[in-house]
Amino acid sequence: MPKLEVETQEEGFVIKVLSESSCQGLLVFILEAFEELGLDVLQARVSCAHSFSIEALGNKENNEDTRPLDAQLVEQVVSQAIQNWREVSQI
Repeated sequence: MPKLEVETQEEGFVIKVLSESSCQGLLVFILEAFEELGLDVLQARVSCAHSFSIEALGNKENNEDTRPLDAQLVEQVVSQAIQNWREVSQI
């Protein structure tokens, strides 16, 4: 199972996902989770050759209609995306 870590910073959140395997297709699920949260990815570093890692700096879109974000909500939504990926990838 990929390891997830979310940190709050002044400019938004740093989201890190690490796995020893390449996790084919996981990046799409993570990016969809960012979109669901309304996160703008300001900077990202991704590797998925022999292992999988993403470190992304995300900032909340300025929109009054969206819910406020905290690290716990970001972690919950990205964790659910990882779980959804696991279910799909085991078919």
